[in-house]
Amino acid sequence: MANKIDKKAIQHTYAEDALAILIGASMVSLGIVLLRDVGALTGSTAGLAFLLHYTFDISFGLIFFLINLPFYFLAIRRMGWEFTIKTFITVALVSVLIDVHLNFIGFSKLQPFYAALLGNAIMGVGFIVLFRHQTSLGGINILSLHLQDHHGIRAGKVQMAVDVSVVLASLYVVSFPLLIASVFGAILLNLVIAINHRPNRYRA
Repeated sequence: MANKIDKKAIQHTYAEDALAILIGASMVSLGIVLLRDVGALTGSTAGLAFLLHYTFDISFGLIFFLINLPFYFLAIRRMGWEFTIKTFITVALVSVLIDVHLNFIGFSKLQPFYAALLGNAIMGVGFIVLFRHQTSLGGINILSLHLQDHHGIRAGKVQMAVDVSVVLASLYVVSFPLLIASVFGAILLNLVIAINHRPNRYRA
């Protein structure tokens, strides 16, 4: 009996969830700002948003918000209303915070390879914060978490396969050096997730 975990005792409060979502969304949006500043990209839903942003010069935040809408149906069916509502709020926050960051920071010198690695690393840590509070950034994140929770397929592996595919498909948008930097960045992001987000390691 002593080895059993009291789930109620470790359940996050709404205040803890709210703070974590704000911090996680802030980290992810900051990583996106670093990537966008040098013209790099990443994978997953954000990668698709980057492709459309660079191709049509449309607001990244708006594209990112809209492209996630179809995935909420799967989230409601498979992950529940609480997860879906948290994810909707998280995606909306990231979309807004990208422009908020740009009002407070600017870069006079930012090396692309450095920005791609650091931006993706920051995003990866942000993802971990969000995942541990039962939320995500929608899109492929929802699919990968569903596959991990219901079929035992590691979220990091699913993310890595999709992300590298998206980055490689972007060759016509970015230069080859930026593509290489983006690929390494996407791999780093997913290594952060694969190492730190494992089933039953963190139950709250």
